[in-house]
Amino acid sequence: MIVIGAAALLFFGPDQLPKVARKVGTVVRDVQLTSQSFIREMERAADEADLRDAPRSPVEHYADPTPAPAPPSPAEAGHAHGEPASGP
Repeated sequence: MIVIGAAALLFFGPDQLPKVARKVGTVVRDVQLTSQSFIREMERAADEADLRDAPRSPVEHYADPTPAPAPPSPAEAGHAHGEPASGP
């Protein structure tokens, strides 16, 4: 840090260094404010998207949109394992 300060002093001189330092500080502050504003805007947009995509009621949230397959009948269950169906 000392090396950068010494180089700036040699490059700008003692008269211009305070003005340059103030300008650099202003630019850095503006960049930080713009960055914070951008982050807040992105978070707000993500929150809106989450709310838009969220289900409207708890029932819709937990409901499975695909019906569950019917369990096989006892006769079909035997065939599924290679066993013959026991008939009457």
